Amino acid sequence: MSDSIKHECGIALIRLLKPLEYYQEKYGSTFYGLNKLHLLMQKQRNRGQDGAGIVTIKLDPLPGSRYISRKRSNAVQSIKDVFEQVFSNFKDMTPSQLADCQQLKDNHPYMGELLMGHLRYGTHGGNTIEQVHPFLRQNNWISRNLVLAGNFNMTNTDELFRHLVVELGQHPKEKSDTVTLMERIGHFLDDEVQRLFNYYKTERYSHQKLTDLITHNLDVQRILRRATRKLDGGYVLAGLIGHGDAFVVRDPNGIRPAFKYIDDEVVVIASERPAIQTAFNVHFSKIEELAPGHALIVKKDGRISEVPLLLNQDMQPIVAPRTACSFERIYFSRGTDRDIYNERKKLGELLVPTVLKSIDYDFENTVFSSIPNTAETAFFGLAEGLQKALSQQKKEQILALGKEVTPEKLDKILATIPRIEKIVVKDEKLRTFITNDASRGEMVSYVYDVTYGIVQNEVDTLVLLDDSIVRGTTLRNSIIKIVSRLRPKKILLISSAPQIRYPDCYGIDMSKLGDFVAFNALVELLKENNMEHELWATYEKCKAQESLPKEKIVNELVRLYSLFKYEEVSRKITQIVTPPDIAPTIEVIYQTIENLHIACPNHSGDWYFSGNYPTAGGNAVVNKAFINYMENKNMRAY
Repeated sequence: MSDSIKHECGIALIRLLKPLEYYQEKYGSTFYGLNKLHLLMQKQRNRGQDGAGIVTIKLDPLPGSRYISRKRSNAVQSIKDVFEQVFSNFKDMTPSQLADCQQLKDNHPYMGELLMGHLRYGTHGGNTIEQVHPFLRQNNWISRNLVLAGNFNMTNTDELFRHLVVELGQHPKEKSDTVTLMERIGHFLDDEVQRLFNYYKTERYSHQKLTDLITHNLDVQRILRRATRKLDGGYVLAGLIGHGDAFVVRDPNGIRPAFKYIDDEVVVIASERPAIQTAFNVHFSKIEELAPGHALIVKKDGRISEVPLLLNQDMQPIVAPRTACSFERIYFSRGTDRDIYNERKKLGELLVPTVLKSIDYDFENTVFSSIPNTAETAFFGLAEGLQKALSQQKKEQILALGKEVTPEKLDKILATIPRIEKIVVKDEKLRTFITNDASRGEMVSYVYDVTYGIVQNEVDTLVLLDDSIVRGTTLRNSIIKIVSRLRPKKILLISSAPQIRYPDCYGIDMSKLGDFVAFNALVELLKENNMEHELWATYEKCKAQESLPKEKIVNELVRLYSLFKYEEVSRKITQIVTPPDIAPTIEVIYQTIENLHIACPNHSGDWYFSGNYPTAGGNAVVNKAFINYMENKNMRAY
């Protein structure tokens, strides 16, 4: 992606189902769990580079001993920093001491059977150590301790916060979505523990026996069902309870990803499937998605269940429409997943007919390349599609020769191949010590470089594939400027993703309309066609809905976009991203939403392209984002 976008976080959870001695004997290391957690996090480092944190919990700890250990870092290399600090606790120990599992568990931190890690991308706000997950809610009752980490954004944090304060009587220490969720789950955890305590205390059990009964019978499904009832957003929440229960919850629409692997040794949850495949050396067929609207619960005694949380009055599961995030497939998730790899190739292949029409099927005078580095897989699909199209073209040319076919004519036809080259190269990020804005901008534009001498001056068309074009600033200020030095006749920029028109509110850092080149193109079209009044009419409609329940709010921006054809918006985007004083003709082509769904059939979440938000809160967010734009407020809409 030419534009830098921060996005969802990553989670990793491991529950060791055997005693630590088992892993030491079978795998030769007492640190089996920590090593696997480290690998899971390292293989998901693309999901968060603003911070990393881990937490471990020991099962059946001795009273008075430390059983929860947490380490967090917001250093530049946060994963490395976290695990260096963790393993520093063992650096002076002898091999025999390192092999003594019971001694390590009784006397040293991070030697638990429950392990959880988190990688943070801060979509909003600062980047202090206090904002790095996992979060910890402490209590002297072992079963009231709660650790929470997640990959989520809520559209209704204000509503949830008010519920905590007004209806539940809490006084949270801060107003953030993570703290609000933790306190919400914590409230219902406390309530469930108290309910069990009141039930069993009439039997005159000892307090130790009461604790054992509570931990065994704690209804985690009931806790989570009550805690998630009012949530509106995309989320995967991973939690640990002090005595040893663990859970992972996925939103009803399956917006955020979560994968699970279970055998007789471990339970593993991660945000990406290839991370589990690599860390545990298992076939992809053994790894499943956590079902949307469900919780995977692992009790302290090893009982494992996957249970629905969205229930009707008859306590039957309610199935919400699956709208898993398509941007995960286009860009955010690592392309080493088999299905994602094939979907990205398909996105590239589906662009071929439009590209060929634009270049007038002229293979001889067209050079095809991609913008590094994330568009590479889609480019493979484009290249394969071009080869198929060229083979069909050759077949038709040969058949047209009829009896006039000669070896020379055949050689000429068969010699044509797609001119696929590495034209754009991404250099290391340049640091500039110049304070003048114009000079700094000039230096930053050299993040990219080009391969000289391949493009025929004023003859060739240069086709460049990007996986998405969001803001367009890097295209205008860097890429187009530098490739125009190659003196192509035309530069055709193609995006394997459709036009990003609407803000995201479920975890991706795309919340302000003014940042989108597609929205800016819409505004320009309205002004050019003397339709600026439509902006204000839409503003009034958005304002009129502010006091409505979110379930009744309608996305008013959809109507504005419908005033112009998709191609009209693309042409205006072309004008916006074209720098002044360059010779080549510029054209921008976007993927269609229809083709997106063909390529990614199981991930229909396309709200950033279509405006079809999967939750009611999404419509409220887009209208608020439009109001902010019209009122010139540079702030998030949720």
